[in-house]
Amino acid sequence: MTEEKIPPTPYGDCASPEYDELDDDILDEQAEIEDVSEPLERYNQGLYYPICIGEVLVGRYRIKHKLGWGGFSTVWMAYDMQYQKDVALKIMIPGEKGEYEYQMHNYIVQNVRDVSHLVTHQGSFLLSGQGGDYHRVLVLPLLCPSLSYRCRDLPVATRMSAAKQLLVALESLHDIGLVHRDLNEGALMWEMPHYNTATEYEWLGRPRKMFLGNHLWKRGELVEQVTIPLDLVGSKVYLGDFGLVIKDGTSVRVKQQSPYPFCAPERLHGADPSLASDMWSYMCLFAALYFGCNVFYGNGGKLTGTSWVSQLGPMPKQWKGKFWSPDWYDDWYDDHITSLDPDRDLAHRFIQLRPDTSQAERDLALSVLHKGFSYLSEHRITAKQLLQDPSFKALMDMYQC
Repeated sequence: MTEEKIPPTPYGDCASPEYDELDDDILDEQAEIEDVSEPLERYNQGLYYPICIGEVLVGRYRIKHKLGWGGFSTVWMAYDMQYQKDVALKIMIPGEKGEYEYQMHNYIVQNVRDVSHLVTHQGSFLLSGQGGDYHRVLVLPLLCPSLSYRCRDLPVATRMSAAKQLLVALESLHDIGLVHRDLNEGALMWEMPHYNTATEYEWLGRPRKMFLGNHLWKRGELVEQVTIPLDLVGSKVYLGDFGLVIKDGTSVRVKQQSPYPFCAPERLHGADPSLASDMWSYMCLFAALYFGCNVFYGNGGKLTGTSWVSQLGPMPKQWKGKFWSPDWYDDWYDDHITSLDPDRDLAHRFIQLRPDTSQAERDLALSVLHKGFSYLSEHRITAKQLLQDPSFKALMDMYQC
């Protein structure tokens, strides 16, 4: 795709005359939206690019719905009028973050052997922003955003298939020495069918939106993030969000990972992200898919450390005094004081969350979990090893994955 730098849209009506099945009442509908957690100051600061439903970007992509937002971008469902298909547009904040992710996408496409389970861009362009800044836009395949806690309502077989597909995707990155560094529920995306606009709005609901105000440099709307019905979620899974990917062995200033329930413990003790820390995060996702909820909790402080110790036992003594937060306890590292909590350890999770499982299945699942939840990264199983692990393969066979 030829890269263009598009000048700012003049203040006024965002809607393009090329609606392609969008009705005027959809474009004009204004409603009090329920999700106001999106940081509005990012629009005021010129970080988020203001968008309206129905707006057409670069004369080609008509905005249809809001898929999500994060620290460095907003993501929109759009219709590609040139190729007559739905896509996702990830509009980055100005600066190096967007350019880094764009370059990392290019690197992955050029070097990863199998990208079939990776969300890689199909093109890119630049939009002119506030004060002469430019926003990098990545054109991505349209996929279902993270299901988060709703994933528990999917059949267990579907969730186990997702765990295996995710491991294949991660192994393809690790095979060329790339550390994802930000593996969590938000990076896991699901296949979804595509329909025409009228049918999509029947399934997804019309965009709920509010005018952002006359003070912005460009007209825009705060649009409530779409919720995809589980009936529309397909069985194929993809790994995305490559804005923090690094080569293994790279030192970074911020060691810890948020959200903390997916952060490897060595990263909260001053270690850099690594292939092994990715595997801890993967195992957290595996457990969430298997049990239907996260196995660890906390905000990176004493609750996080206690969560690890109560389920896995004391942490290595050589880590004592290195925990990044002042909320830590000496007995996290003491064999004689701290022991497993029999009511909260991993084995007890089966009684609480999967009472239907046989003892044979519990033994297989516990074997997999303990190989990934080894405190010492050098003892943690790799993605390639786990794909060939007898316990993992037997567990997947139980669910015909």
